[in-house]
Amino acid sequence: MPQLAAFPKAYMQALCKEGTLTVSEWIELASTLEVEGLEWYAGFLEMEDESNWARFREEVESTGRTIPMLCCSPDFTHPDPSFREKEIEKQKHWITMAHRLGASYCRTLSGQKRPEFSIEEGIQYAADSIRACLPFAEEHGVTLIIENHYKDDFWNYPEFAQEMDIFCPLVEAIDDPRFGVNYDPSNTYLAGEDPLELLRRISHRVVTMHASDRYLAEGTLEDLRREETGAEGYAQRLRHGEIGQGLNDYDAIFTELRRVGFDGWISIEDGVDGIEQLRRSVTFLQNKIAQYWPQNS
Repeated sequence: MPQLAAFPKAYMQALCKEGTLTVSEWIELASTLEVEGLEWYAGFLEMEDESNWARFREEVESTGRTIPMLCCSPDFTHPDPSFREKEIEKQKHWITMAHRLGASYCRTLSGQKRPEFSIEEGIQYAADSIRACLPFAEEHGVTLIIENHYKDDFWNYPEFAQEMDIFCPLVEAIDDPRFGVNYDPSNTYLAGEDPLELLRRISHRVVTMHASDRYLAEGTLEDLRREETGAEGYAQRLRHGEIGQGLNDYDAIFTELRRVGFDGWISIEDGVDGIEQLRRSVTFLQNKIAQYWPQNS
């Protein structure tokens, strides 16, 4: 049966830039949620001090939870080989971080959609870089999970492999037991595509999932396209909403995941309206998991 984790989407600026919320305060806040784990982010300000890693793991585990997965954003789609090599070293650093936090999964990405290279070159850059990290992941008992991503909070360009006709060939190019997919249905909408079509193409490779429900506060996807390139972070018209209240068909999603035997972690990426909204999303997903993975089946 899948297990639930929570990700502090509502508190990223406070944890990563402003320092107005400490990691320990987030752990305490999350301890009121009925989840089994906390997804971690490598960019928490306090993670710069490696002596904190063991302490945070102990704090999480003292609440009866674990850290199953580490979210980070390697940027492998740069034409300069020396740049890519530095990103490979960053990914290995994050694999080490994941291992010491007790996480079994560490995110990887393709990189930013820069204008100066072709699709074929971008796939090659990303695939070669990810493959270069896999022996290190194997040594540390960590599985790399590539997300069909939209855009890191602190990137200037959207994800290179946002569209499924790039994402799927990239996934297919890497055949390794320490590599899988972290499926995020909302990101597919932002590519102007059908999340269920993507899921059917890659469901056999999905090992973790981001539960999210995005919506546009105003305008159209075409408006979003014009805003998303060249500026750091998400466009202002884009919103993370409460799970079950947005565009995603969770019945269809969970039907397909159950069909392929998925039993991994589902991490909740909620909106920006605080802990009560996150709590409602937990309840929604608990009910769906009970429906599609009944314990007596």
